Amino acid sequence: MAEFQSKVSRWTSSPAQGAGASVSTLRMDLGFVRSRLRVFMLLQLVLGLLVWALIADTPYHLYPAYGWVMFVAVFLWLVTIVLFNLYLFQLHMKLYKVPWPLVLMIFNIIAAMLYVTAFIACSAAVDLTYLKVTQPYNQRAVASFFACLVMVAYGVSAFFSYQDWRGVGSSAYNGYY
Repeated sequence: MAEFQSKVSRWTSSPAQGAGASVSTLRMDLGFVRSRLRVFMLLQLVLGLLVWALIADTPYHLYPAYGWVMFVAVFLWLVTIVLFNLYLFQLHMKLYKVPWPLVLMIFNIIAAMLYVTAFIACSAAVDLTYLKVTQPYNQRAVASFFACLVMVAYGVSAFFSYQDWRGVGSSAYNGYY
């Protein structure tokens, strides 16, 4: 037995050491939490959720225009959630070859343009001959209003992301507008 114990090493290593992998934890970025980018992204998420929830609660399948509004609202809502989490947990720093200010500016411009079309389609599809006291009419009219607000929020975000991309502002660049 003593011979066996002399051949066995008492030093152990963890699997992470042997594989050469490093373990990192996700941390919230406090600079992002205090930025205007976070405020506008949260505003876009809340208002976008209201747009598609109000439309989804009506028989929107009867009107093709509302299918477009639902696509725009849900798609941009999901992409904004992904971008929000990328910035919140500093995952955009791990993809350092991607020009994130430019990506954010292009996304906000495209989102604003898509919401312009969604706002026009949603507003035009509100049936004026419908009884104005019914729930679907009110929900569609309110969804048009919120689509306009989301359009403005994406437009303002596009303006600020353009300034961030061009480097306009302070000399102490923090990466968030």
